[in-house]
Amino acid sequence: MPATETTPTISTGEDAPLRVAVIVGSVREGRIGRAVTDWFLGTAEGDAGLNLDVIDLADVDLPLVMPGWGGTPSPEAVAALADVTPRLAAADAFVVVTPEYNHSFPAALKNFIDWHYEQWRAKPVGFVSYGGLAGGLRAVEQLRLIFAELHAMTMRDAVSLHGPWSGLTEDGTPRDETVCEGAAKDMLGQLSWWGRALRTARAARPYTG
Repeated sequence: MPATETTPTISTGEDAPLRVAVIVGSVREGRIGRAVTDWFLGTAEGDAGLNLDVIDLADVDLPLVMPGWGGTPSPEAVAALADVTPRLAAADAFVVVTPEYNHSFPAALKNFIDWHYEQWRAKPVGFVSYGGLAGGLRAVEQLRLIFAELHAMTMRDAVSLHGPWSGLTEDGTPRDETVCEGAAKDMLGQLSWWGRALRTARAARPYTG
């Protein structure tokens, strides 16, 4: 799987691989989010045009308390942000892997999103969701509203794993891999198009919306 501990450089060339930050949104004990992510990575790795960087929120110790406007983050926040913020800034696109908790997404994911702002702007976001009969779709619909506020472009198509306790094997791979892999390829196709188009646009004219 792709290494995650190195700080990436920003890629701007038209033919450069698209750098995609894959965010594991669940930190719950006994989660299957990392297994779902590993399945997705295995599906995406066949695309030589993608450079995948996994950011697992279980490894990001961001506090809940944020500084006031113009304030200084705590030392704990500074340490956590020093690793992840440059990786978000360097990314050309994002994929968020999220469960659905109580018709929404995890608090840790919202906290992580809120600690950043400019890093999301004018970049595409794709989703891989899982959970119950809805397959995490209600969590994704709420995330679309949040990323729109952050000037990000969300992909129309998403990967939705319904009923993970019966729809996924014990190792976190989908039982019907043909359908799920097809959905992943469709989403990645859109993400690649938007990622390259927006990367070129940002290089030609910095986004100031």
